[in-house]
Amino acid sequence: MTELDDRLIGLRGQFREWGHDFRKLAMDIDADPEAIRLQFDLPAVRYLATMGVPAEYGNEPEPIAGHRFYGVGALERAVIMEELAAADAGVLVASPGPLLAGVLIDVLADRRQKEWFYGRMVADPLWTCFALTEPERGSDAAGLTTALTARENGGGYRLDGTKRYVGNAARAQLAVVFARTRPGPLGVTAVLVDTERSPGFRARPLPMIGLRGAMISHVELDGVEIGEEDLLGRHLPPTRRGTWAFVQTFNRLRPGVAAIAVGVARAAHAYVLSNRRSLSRADRDRLDALGRRITATRALVHRAAAAVDLRSTNGHLASAAKLRAARLAEDATREACTYFGPGARLDHPLLDKLARDARAMEFLEGTGHMQRLTLFQGYTSGKFDRDAPFPAV
Repeated sequence: MTELDDRLIGLRGQFREWGHDFRKLAMDIDADPEAIRLQFDLPAVRYLATMGVPAEYGNEPEPIAGHRFYGVGALERAVIMEELAAADAGVLVASPGPLLAGVLIDVLADRRQKEWFYGRMVADPLWTCFALTEPERGSDAAGLTTALTARENGGGYRLDGTKRYVGNAARAQLAVVFARTRPGPLGVTAVLVDTERSPGFRARPLPMIGLRGAMISHVELDGVEIGEEDLLGRHLPPTRRGTWAFVQTFNRLRPGVAAIAVGVARAAHAYVLSNRRSLSRADRDRLDALGRRITATRALVHRAAAAVDLRSTNGHLASAAKLRAARLAEDATREACTYFGPGARLDHPLLDKLARDARAMEFLEGTGHMQRLTLFQGYTSGKFDRDAPFPAV
């Protein structure tokens, strides 16, 4: 059991309060994700805009309960994301900030690249994107075909290919893109792209059922110019660049994604408590059981996040948390609908939105079968106690 200390309890309380703003915006952002541009002054949006930027690169978040939180720790991020997702996951993912791309920068970038990327994030609220997935390949990241080709005259590289299901790509000013320089796992590399200065980078939002705030996008890369200075991981051996880097990035962020799913489940539970006028004994028992399941899953998420902060070298516990939390979000929203009769989703638009958003939890940061594979590897390698209760999914 991972207990929150006084610092993190204070952090949770502040973001729970800030979350009230997100709840008011839920349906507006669902209808028009670009409406978030009018909300840059909200405290939580301001915080998310630089969450994950280390202090040494100029980040000065306002103190919370007497402490500054930079969002570089997995447990900090899990606390923040659960509270904001419990308010509204759509507004959370619509907000500008470094997040997934920022974690990759921490893993892979050299000092100059970090100064450039983090400096841009601190100067203005910007969106970033992490372009890995390709059409027809889904989660088979090792099979990507986006090509990074050296120009014959020695003047840098050319980036060509297609990416799909990339969050916020249609409005991202900064992107990290994975491409292939040669066959095999060591042929994968990541590059920095300033999208506003790269006419060959084109992105358009895809029509989505849920989590519309994320503006999930299709990306076309047509002769994007990449300089030598834009290659990430040049100072690292090939084994610690492309494939290794995105695996490490996912491992660090997976508890935060699981926390979003817990927040969605919590929102559904709270919706029933607030809007169902009376409950039978059987209904009350069902709702109490769901509450206990939320509490147990949160404990797993916090345990996984604490393991990441201790620099755990594997993602098995985080995969277990992601799997369980994603299933919880879907089960909780479906169950919540049963308390309001056959027309629940028509009569309760916010509950309908929660159910739609919950469906996206399965796919955020890698589909469920990826997590099951990681979890299976953890069991077969002996890194998990087969009798331990928490990892079971």
